[in-house]
Amino acid sequence: MMRIRLGTYVVALHLPLFGCAALLLPARPLWFVGAEGLLLASLALGWWLVRQALEPLGYTRRFHDLLQDQQYANRLAAPASSELEDLVGTFNTMLAALHRERLAIGEQQGFLDRLLEATPAAVLVFDFDGAISLANASAGALLGLDRPQGKPLSAWTGAAAGFAPGLDAHARARSRELVAQLDALPPGESRLLTDLDGRRYRAQRGQFYDRGFARHFLMVEELTAELEDSERATYERLIRVLAHEVNNTVAATGSVLDSLLFYRGQLAEPDAGDFATAIAAVKRRNASLGEFIDRFTKVVKMPPPELRPTNLKAVVDDILWLNREQCNSRGIALGWHRCDTVAPLALDAQLIEQALMNIVKNAMEAIEAAGQAHGAVRLELADEGRRVRLSIVDSGDLLATGPARPLFTPFFTTRKGGQGIGLMFVREVLQRHGCTYSLAPGAPGETRFDIRFPVG
Repeated sequence: MMRIRLGTYVVALHLPLFGCAALLLPARPLWFVGAEGLLLASLALGWWLVRQALEPLGYTRRFHDLLQDQQYANRLAAPASSELEDLVGTFNTMLAALHRERLAIGEQQGFLDRLLEATPAAVLVFDFDGAISLANASAGALLGLDRPQGKPLSAWTGAAAGFAPGLDAHARARSRELVAQLDALPPGESRLLTDLDGRRYRAQRGQFYDRGFARHFLMVEELTAELEDSERATYERLIRVLAHEVNNTVAATGSVLDSLLFYRGQLAEPDAGDFATAIAAVKRRNASLGEFIDRFTKVVKMPPPELRPTNLKAVVDDILWLNREQCNSRGIALGWHRCDTVAPLALDAQLIEQALMNIVKNAMEAIEAAGQAHGAVRLELADEGRRVRLSIVDSGDLLATGPARPLFTPFFTTRKGGQGIGLMFVREVLQRHGCTYSLAPGAPGETRFDIRFPVG
């Protein structure tokens, strides 16, 4: 457009001069020819100068088009005039730098995408308004969020939260509770979180700057297996040392006590009776100490499970029969609330029976600790397709004021005189069978221990 305007201006400027030169034609034709020649030369020179003056604008326009189309790999052609060489060289240098930056950013973005998908940690990135702009596969699997992009975390804390299809009610409740903890995590902090199933996570909320404004991100890493392995290793080392020392002492002390009984005949009869009674009392205490250590080493020396097809209902029925009279004497109702027909499961019957016996015993003791005159322990066996759920529900409600997670750690107990190994033994048995479990408050006034056995 500028070229046309300037060309029109040059032509318009020369037209009056051509008119004036035409007046010389009748009187002085030679002068007319000379004047016309000079005007044509001037017009050509003017048009050439216009083209030269507008040539940088042409390069600028082409550079603009390349930038707009993001064609950073292209280059501008070398100019005809030396005056434009520096300008075109600068343009080409800028295009080359942009091309390198684009390749570097693309490679970094590709690496970041692959890293986010490969990392086992859940990563959530938020936009300026606090809505999720990026969630990797681990975040989707951990939290069960359905199409999270564009939604804040608070969208999953309500009853109408949109979780991924296939999650049961318990899984949705677990995800909702964990999301609520993540949403409340302040920027710049790292915390250890626990969900309803007792799984433990390290969650960290950080921030980065995008175009001068702060954006947040969340990283969530499950530590359950690592912490349990560390607890188990510490427990094993401690128990092995204690068992070694105590068993050596018990064996030596027992031998000495047996030897001391030979001196009974050398004592007067009244003293001999007291002497024998004291020795017997010490031997009983010695045996009790050995049994005490054996209960702790039971977890460490647990044999690998020998899996065989097992009727889970029959195993539970035996436990119910064993505890029926004890429950009746305490006023506790014990029995099935629901019992679906399920196929035999691959279990180690002895280990599972010991673990379930522990759970039922804890439920009965929870009712006694609550001071209930007429409590209840009910059991539910439910076929859930890919899993079989066994639930032991008691009316003790001892978890209403605290989390269940510490109950599965070594030496932790809420029962007076307890040793803190019962639920740890249960945890080991269930984990070796590939079961998932949860100990949490159920309906108001109840505590549920849910065990899900894999099928097939």
